[in-house]
Amino acid sequence: MAIETRPWDASEFLGSEGDVQHYLEAAFEDGDALIIRHAFNAVARARGMTGLAKDSGVSREALYKAFGENGNPTLDTLLKVTKALGVRLAVAA
Repeated sequence: MAIETRPWDASEFLGSEGDVQHYLEAAFEDGDALIIRHAFNAVARARGMTGLAKDSGVSREALYKAFGENGNPTLDTLLKVTKALGVRLAVAA
């Protein structure tokens, strides 16, 4: 009997503000831009792309483009999205 598997989707497990915060913190700790972009994509999908677009002032299409497979979000987009999510980007030594 073969084992059935399906791709793991982090967005299914990001139910609380704390989950989102810890997930994004872990992505930034790694320091890989692809992982950070993928984390923001998962968070945006978990929150609902349409609602996040409304809350951030960034169009839904721009969010899909910025956080998609070939995306490259601008600092402006990241700042708007993090504010809408209730988290912030910070620099620490």
